[in-house]
Amino acid sequence: MNQSVITGSCLCEKVRYSIMSEFQQFYFCHCKQCRKVTGSAFAANIQTKPAEITWISGAEYVKRFDYPGDRFFTKVFCTECGSGLPFLNKNGTKLFIPAGSLDSEPCIRPEHNIFWDDRSSWYEVGLSAPRSKGFAK
Repeated sequence: MNQSVITGSCLCEKVRYSIMSEFQQFYFCHCKQCRKVTGSAFAANIQTKPAEITWISGAEYVKRFDYPGDRFFTKVFCTECGSGLPFLNKNGTKLFIPAGSLDSEPCIRPEHNIFWDDRSSWYEVGLSAPRSKGFAK
């Protein structure tokens, strides 16, 4: 585990944050909720101990959505561009950081693919698709 100050931002850069924390886990979550909330094949989340998030700018653009179902699920995002942002879980025991919101490479690498049985049928097929530096021609 590595303790460090990390900074991040949303796509439109109206929201900027920093966190001093110890990274515990980095995982890809393939559950239905994570696919829906990201619009992608999985969510890439870094989990840490609870830590204070310092909103450097744009705190007024930060919105929290707590899923009303039986499963605890939260999404914090920028109300301007929709980018995912860090959040403490409902009971304050874990901090979740969307890896894509970081401004630099984390000092931890993905360690797990969780809810693997819920993965999209097209996920693994996509891994073998042709690769391009930019838009496909």
